[in-house]
Amino acid sequence: LFGRGFGRARQGTYRMKGADSLAQVELTLEEAYAGAQRTLSLQRRAPGGPGGPGARQAEQLAVRIPPGVTDGQQIRVAGKGEPGSGGGPAGDVFLQVRLKPHPIYHCEGRDIRLELPVTPWEAALGQTVRVPTLAGPVDLKLPRGAQSGQQLRLKDRGLPGKPPGQQFVVLKIVTPPADTPEREALYTQMAKAMPMNPRASLERRS
Repeated sequence: LFGRGFGRARQGTYRMKGADSLAQVELTLEEAYAGAQRTLSLQRRAPGGPGGPGARQAEQLAVRIPPGVTDGQQIRVAGKGEPGSGGGPAGDVFLQVRLKPHPIYHCEGRDIRLELPVTPWEAALGQTVRVPTLAGPVDLKLPRGAQSGQQLRLKDRGLPGKPPGQQFVVLKIVTPPADTPEREALYTQMAKAMPMNPRASLERRS
């Protein structure tokens, strides 16, 4: 914890608010969504006489992190900073939230972004697929003829808040390999049955 001297002496008195302190707390995205509890070990100056330094003493501080905190947000714990001088109030502790990287989600403020692999037929036929969210999996109906890179929105599925965040699903079409004669024959049949040139717009501009 690092002291931050915000306290100022009042004119004509020796009462001074104690210094504030700043600490970092790391959370998973799931903890940021649901809320969490942390126990911090603080080293605080023991109250002494007016202006007296006092000895350092350890103190355990239980803190509840509310649901919906975002990366970089500060949480104020009142009265748990350094003690004041001359009978002044204690300072505060400010916890700065840091969110750990997540294996599948990317967080932008309260919004969540997820890259979702889909098969060519799921995209072409507009099938319903299962999508993970922080609140649990949901069903998502793909638009017929969906394309790789297309972005869909799951309303209010981001981090909670006022307003809550959104979850954005970015489609990634994954093509099965033509690694057997049977699969290669299917691809050849598809090429004949559905001829197309996906680079036609590029060729017109060249």
